[in-house]
Amino acid sequence: MSDTTIHSDVHDRVVEQVPPHLDITDVQFEGPDLVIYTETPREFAENSDTLGKLARSLQKRVTIRPAPGTQSSPSEAETKIREIVPDDAHIQDLDFYPTIGEVLIEAEKPGLVIGRGGSTIRKITQEVGWNPEVVRTPPMESSTVSNVRNFLTQERGERREFLTTVGEKIHGEPQKDVDWVRITTLGCCREVGRASFVLHTPNTRVLIDCGDKPGAEGEVPYLHAPEAMPLTGLDAVVLTHAHLDHSALLPLLFKYGYDGPIYTTEPTRDLMGLLQLDYLTVASKEGRTPPYASEQVRQAIKHTIPVEYGNVTDIAPDIKLTMHNAGHILGSASAHFHIGDGFYNVLFSGDVHYEPTRLFNGAVNDFPRVETMIMESTYGRRGDYQTNTEESEGNVHQIIRETYEQDGITVIPAFAVGRSQELMLVLEEAMREDTIPTMPVYLDGMIREATAIHTAYPEYLRDGLRQRILHEDENPFIADQFRQVDGGQEMREEIASGDPCIILSTSGMVTGGPIMSWLELLGPNPDNTLLFVGYQAEGTLGRRIQSGHTEVTMNGGRDRSNRLTLEFRIESVSGFSGHADRAGLEQYVGEMNPRPESILCVHGDEQATDQLSSALYQEYNVRTYQPKNLETFRFP
Repeated sequence: MSDTTIHSDVHDRVVEQVPPHLDITDVQFEGPDLVIYTETPREFAENSDTLGKLARSLQKRVTIRPAPGTQSSPSEAETKIREIVPDDAHIQDLDFYPTIGEVLIEAEKPGLVIGRGGSTIRKITQEVGWNPEVVRTPPMESSTVSNVRNFLTQERGERREFLTTVGEKIHGEPQKDVDWVRITTLGCCREVGRASFVLHTPNTRVLIDCGDKPGAEGEVPYLHAPEAMPLTGLDAVVLTHAHLDHSALLPLLFKYGYDGPIYTTEPTRDLMGLLQLDYLTVASKEGRTPPYASEQVRQAIKHTIPVEYGNVTDIAPDIKLTMHNAGHILGSASAHFHIGDGFYNVLFSGDVHYEPTRLFNGAVNDFPRVETMIMESTYGRRGDYQTNTEESEGNVHQIIRETYEQDGITVIPAFAVGRSQELMLVLEEAMREDTIPTMPVYLDGMIREATAIHTAYPEYLRDGLRQRILHEDENPFIADQFRQVDGGQEMREEIASGDPCIILSTSGMVTGGPIMSWLELLGPNPDNTLLFVGYQAEGTLGRRIQSGHTEVTMNGGRDRSNRLTLEFRIESVSGFSGHADRAGLEQYVGEMNPRPESILCVHGDEQATDQLSSALYQEYNVRTYQPKNLETFRFP
């Protein structure tokens, strides 16, 4: 069936099901959504049940847009919208887009703009004819969120063309019957890093993640593998979360001709852009040739189609994607693929944390069907058990108090996304309750900006924290003790020679960035402390220091003049990782109902993947595999 025939068929079905007094000007696919253009947008808003019935009947997400010329003028519409929306919503900005009949409303309290059950939104459309899109004003100013929104606004016309092209491909008819599924490993097997996989059906090829490998320059995903090539022929890319070992090399796809969609959550899109641009900056500072340019980062953002947790989304004629909270970092997701007409179901766990943390609810593991799961195994060894949260936080408090009492400084290498925000919550509460002395907490690197992005998406955070962020006087992330290091090396030297304090600094695995300066400034003083709270991958400087190497080479040099002897105290506290420990991984699988028939253990070193694979087979009687890179598995 041709695209034209499909389009005509859907148009006819829409017309049949819509009451005669509701005009249908055009019906178009835009990405996963079905968009209906009408000269009677007000009447559609009054018949709110019609939209729901259409969506259920067509099994598509449906959006109504007014045909050009059916709306009030922007000035009249703005006046009316401000009259309709309660003042307490604090509207910050209104932007009108006549070509698509949309008005973007930015407000501090978007819930009041939407109204109970969407009542206020419908009233806006009824009164002015414009289709409202509502976004939240970030409680903390974020240049990333602002830049991404502005960029996508500027590219709205091109994005509409792009979404129309993608939509036609998604909603076409499969060319072949779906009677097999293949999964090819392009990285992340018997190692941590360069996560990348291809999901292949007779009709479709989807790439899941495309990251680098921390501490191993040049070890990149095997994108040249036959299952991945040509990159221009990929139908879609799915990104589970923004950490660089999953996202760093996505822009490289656009450098080599890919021009299709990236499906991920909205906060992951923003964090992805932040981390990728920093990735380029760090490469340049270290004298390495960046693998792509900032233009490719913008291309990746422009081609991103946001997916909300729990929403079933068509991404190909024979594949539906549903993303679920993975509990790892902001916006992190487990990606569930429903393949064919009930033929097969594959789950990519992504990085998961099964228990709730201060930041997030625990990972979702409730799926109607999963025949095969590709599962992370970072802490898959028999002895990989983390201390519980209360004990972990108590250990951190004690180390900080002891360092403070000897007039020392505690420096904590931390990922900008996830662990830094977790630690900020721990430190804010401990100082508020006098568990540790109140002192400055300096944020070095991208931590403050990443934190601002967290506050822009409170709906992705744990319930109690969400409410605190939305009340300015309770927002823990803007407590007085948090201070940005924005004065460069001169400010670092001043802090290092000053009073006791705490420093949170990137990079979390000591592979570059400002933490290198802190090693030089604080390392020679035994009164100071270096505190590890996150995973240190094989091959990273963080792992070597954690393992007892106190003589380290700085800036990649090999001569003794670049070597530094670390005299400060070195401590490690588990329990703050964004990954489930061995018990959590076993529980995650054990409480799935039904459980997968097959599990591929990846994203862990050889020992971790081997031992977890063996344990899951013995405990739950499921087929398990410990794949190598460049293996292909065919199911069923």
